Amino acid sequence: MKKFYKVLLLIVFIIASYFVINVVFPKSVGRFPVFVIIFLLDLYLWFSIRKRVTKKKLFLKYCFFCLYWFPLGLLIVNVLISLFSSLPDWDTFYRTYSFGLITISYAAKIISVIFLFLADILHIIKHVITYNVKKKKKKSELNYGKKISRSKFIKNIGLISGGVIFSGLLIGMLKWVYNFKIRRSVIRLQNLPDSFDGLNIVQISDLHLGSMVSEKPLERVVEMINGLKPDLVFFTGDLVNFVSREAFKFESILKKIKAKHGIFATLGNHDYGDYINWETPSAKENNMQQLFDFYNRIGWKLLNNENFILQKNNENIAIIGVENWGDHHRFQKNGDMEKAVKGTENSPVKLLLSHDPSHWEKIVSRKFKDIDLTFAGHTHGFQFGIETPTFKWSPAQYMYKRWAGLYSNDDESQYIYVNRGTGFIGYPGRIGIMPEITLMTLVK
Repeated sequence: MKKFYKVLLLIVFIIASYFVINVVFPKSVGRFPVFVIIFLLDLYLWFSIRKRVTKKKLFLKYCFFCLYWFPLGLLIVNVLISLFSSLPDWDTFYRTYSFGLITISYAAKIISVIFLFLADILHIIKHVITYNVKKKKKKSELNYGKKISRSKFIKNIGLISGGVIFSGLLIGMLKWVYNFKIRRSVIRLQNLPDSFDGLNIVQISDLHLGSMVSEKPLERVVEMINGLKPDLVFFTGDLVNFVSREAFKFESILKKIKAKHGIFATLGNHDYGDYINWETPSAKENNMQQLFDFYNRIGWKLLNNENFILQKNNENIAIIGVENWGDHHRFQKNGDMEKAVKGTENSPVKLLLSHDPSHWEKIVSRKFKDIDLTFAGHTHGFQFGIETPTFKWSPAQYMYKRWAGLYSNDDESQYIYVNRGTGFIGYPGRIGIMPEITLMTLVK
């Protein structure tokens, strides 16, 4: 009967969590089954390792219990706070690093669960084989003497791996989150006018200013950009996390970015204010207008399904920008290429700013063959992975075919460059995939 009430309480908790998530994080409702699975895995891990501490002193048992369930407790506290105080109103430091601690804790737990699950599978297989053989064995044989069993060895490896992952992600928060890297690429375009041969374009993306706890990292980004002496600067979306006012305290810093022929920007999925609930539609519209006004104040040209013809010595190229278009159902599909390219027919080279690289794959490369080069972001390279001169891997590649760096279509007539993100969101750190400032040089 006691177990029945525990199961009933668990079901009630999951159902209540769904309704709370729907209110606090409306864009994350589709991920709710994933959250439930992670929670159940958390329980599985707890029941798998709790016996290890039952023989410890009472104080140590309570310490272990508190440490293990602290991430879940912190998550519940944050969700409850969100019912009464909107996320953008929280202290930036607390919001960023409390959710960061939750993220790295569960990442470490999931790694441990994988090994423990494998160990339990091997344990079950062993007992099935033993049962089917139906041969009497001595107790020493069944326990393989004093040797550690294979399943127990795997469990130990799992727990150690979880600790290593936690430590690594913690270092990524403290050391590499603002380790900005300049990545250089040269693109040869057959129809590039002579006047634009050697054009230098700096691209930044996904600043997520709502995650930055101080102005110093952004000041360093601006210094690095200006040190490259760009002809153009492109920003490919996600200026903020939740609301436009997150960018206001960085206004004077962003105004310092200099580019010979201007700074151009486009919207990302986070810029629309879709990740929180608004009291009224007009409040959300006002938030959007505040973002438009902000871009005007800092002198960046926001291209919303429109274009700008850059002229030099009676020659020109077209700079085109579309609103966010993402293939995944959670993301907006506001990008209108038909509208954006109007008036660019006489431009021999067309450069496109589009936040989500899936737009290039699904729409641009199939229907707009005259777009020479697309600049995108969005993936962040998952902020985690491995990159060497000969090998590149990240979980991002299982979600996006083109997730970091330069790609082309089969005949190399169209290119897309996916920026790894200059800022961060969710996990406040970087492992292997460093924050990026791109320098793109166009040559004939």
